[in-house]
Amino acid sequence: MNPVIENNFKYHSPKEGQQEKYEAIREKAKELAYLIEHECPNSREKSVAMTNLETTVMWANASIARN
Repeated sequence: MNPVIENNFKYHSPKEGQQEKYEAIREKAKELAYLIEHECPNSREKSVAMTNLETTVMWANASIARN
């Protein structure tokens, strides 16, 4: 059994203090998303930037949940 695989593929219920961390990360990412929306011309690059910002939030939240 691989403990990393076991940890990465199980449900992680929220623990005390985690919800506030998730919200803080989402709020800062939303600020950046609006900046990108306002400053960047509509383009493939802008779409990729937004997608990667969403990915960043997902992985940041996973790091909180898993560790």
